[in-house]
Amino acid sequence: MPKRALIVSLPILVLIAVLPLRRVAGRDQRGPVHQAAEIEALVNKAADLIEGEGRTAFTAFRRKNSPWRYGDVYLFVVDMHGTVLFNAAHPNREGRDLLQEHDAAGKQFHKDFIGTVRESGSGWVDYMFPRPRRSTPEVKWSYVCATTVEDVPALVGAGVYVE
Repeated sequence: MPKRALIVSLPILVLIAVLPLRRVAGRDQRGPVHQAAEIEALVNKAADLIEGEGRTAFTAFRRKNSPWRYGDVYLFVVDMHGTVLFNAAHPNREGRDLLQEHDAAGKQFHKDFIGTVRESGSGWVDYMFPRPRRSTPEVKWSYVCATTVEDVPALVGAGVYVE
């Protein structure tokens, strides 16, 4: 299994700039740099687990109040054609082709997820999406990383909501 490096990237610096006094994902004890690094580490670790265990890893990812799912942080997995393979907080999205889905601002964020992974292997994407158990979209930044789910090229991601 490949090990993914944790690198402070330009999107993390952007998060620092836009979130200086805001809370992210209900974790107000930590600063934006730590929160962004935490999300990147979570996603990279999940990608390694998926490559080793395949869909079996999804069972652990779905558990609430676990290292994989806590507060408003949860994992999602999308194949490189836009079909949602897994979404811990929104299981009704699983099996659906959401490549053409638009957020509240008109952004096709699944296309951006896929484009980011194809271009760089990983990176940050901003878009509007409702928190779990809510219907109003909010600004969200998600880190996505390339992975393979049982020989299917895919991406895994998780994000933080900007309050």
